[in-house]
Amino acid sequence: MPTLAKRTPLPMAPHKPEPYTGPSKAEVLALRKQYLSPGLITLYADPLLIVEGKMQYLWDETGKQYLDAFAGIVTVSVGHCHPTIIEKVRAQVGRLQHATTIYLHPTIGQMGKKLAEKMPAGSGLSVSYFTNSGSEANEVAILSSREFTKNTDVISVRNGYHGGTSAAMGLTAHGTWKFKSNSTNNVKHATPGYCYRCPYGLEYPSCDVKCAHDVEDLIRYETPGEVACFIGEPIQGVGGAVTPPKEYFGIIYDIVHKYGGLCIADEVQTAFGRTGEHYWGFENWGVKPDIVTMAKGLGNGVPIGACVTRPEIAVMMKNRVHFNTFGGNPVSMTQGLATLEIIDAENIQANAKKVGGHLKSRLLELQERHPLIGEVRGLGLMLGVELVRDRDSKEPANTEAIKILELAKERGLLLGKGGLAGNTLRIKPPMCLTKTDADFLADCLDEVLEIVERK
Repeated sequence: MPTLAKRTPLPMAPHKPEPYTGPSKAEVLALRKQYLSPGLITLYADPLLIVEGKMQYLWDETGKQYLDAFAGIVTVSVGHCHPTIIEKVRAQVGRLQHATTIYLHPTIGQMGKKLAEKMPAGSGLSVSYFTNSGSEANEVAILSSREFTKNTDVISVRNGYHGGTSAAMGLTAHGTWKFKSNSTNNVKHATPGYCYRCPYGLEYPSCDVKCAHDVEDLIRYETPGEVACFIGEPIQGVGGAVTPPKEYFGIIYDIVHKYGGLCIADEVQTAFGRTGEHYWGFENWGVKPDIVTMAKGLGNGVPIGACVTRPEIAVMMKNRVHFNTFGGNPVSMTQGLATLEIIDAENIQANAKKVGGHLKSRLLELQERHPLIGEVRGLGLMLGVELVRDRDSKEPANTEAIKILELAKERGLLLGKGGLAGNTLRIKPPMCLTKTDADFLADCLDEVLEIVERK
């Protein structure tokens, strides 16, 4: 693969990693191949062995530094191994590691209070059910909706992603992430607000946001007329940072409420200030969900999830015996509380807005010069760059996306990819990213786009 003689230097982290003394990369890979499920994929042709992390940077076993622009798939909010988090978790682990919810422990109630305080005033979103993942949180949200409405039909959005459990994958209308055996009983899939690839061939705003209005026909003719809930990501994550028109969710929420259903905002990737302007992704669209689910960035690296709703909906979970052995455990709650406190104390949301706005402007500049870039989209530090071979036909440039990821990795930049065709670069770094980091990211992309376009 060709390379440029001159490369943009990676900003050096003010941290020196410890010398790595563990198993060799070959040994790690051999153990993985022999003893782990082949369903566990790796991203690069030469898999990356990560052995240390500090804030927005990572190091491999050779000591090579990388800028993490994917945040462990949007899991790290405030930085890898943030010193304040490490200190608080170390203290908690030394006192008590586990207490199921059948016992009392202070941190779980404190975490619930913190989340309730972060919800918009007057929303009534004040009761939390803690889990170990976003998949579980979405399962609880769907179960609660069905119990509350006494209806069974669920509407999710095509190209969305809601988790890896069987029922959560049933919500996913994204073939790459779905097994034939996943049940889709009572699940209907709505049209996404994906203006760049409008399935109706229309243009916004003259389209009157047909994709959103079509939900009413979906309810009337396919449910029929009895809907338990609608679930959607404020900005699609795995789907490729698809950012809908500003009216999209408002129209859908009004329709679903008209037919007696509840509306769920899946905030697993958009929460905690990542979109910059607001703490929650749904606030960007001016809507009021009945249930909010979250995970990933809530714990900055530990298994954690939550389903937050109003008391009258939450009480449905009392209809049968239901508990979660590890959901709400003291260690995860301690790390979650510390993460939310740091987001406030270090003005992380404001940084996502400022640095994310700067980075998006740099990416839009690249779009003017690089024909491979079909669209730049997203908010704050949740951005996507869709690659196409031709801007008129919009043929997905998926193999080119893989080449770009590989070349970026060589230069010390870790990116993600997504979209139905795997042709969208996913840029979702830890929210402590600096302007200098953002400029390196853009300059690095500029270099590798030039290489791929020359071929």
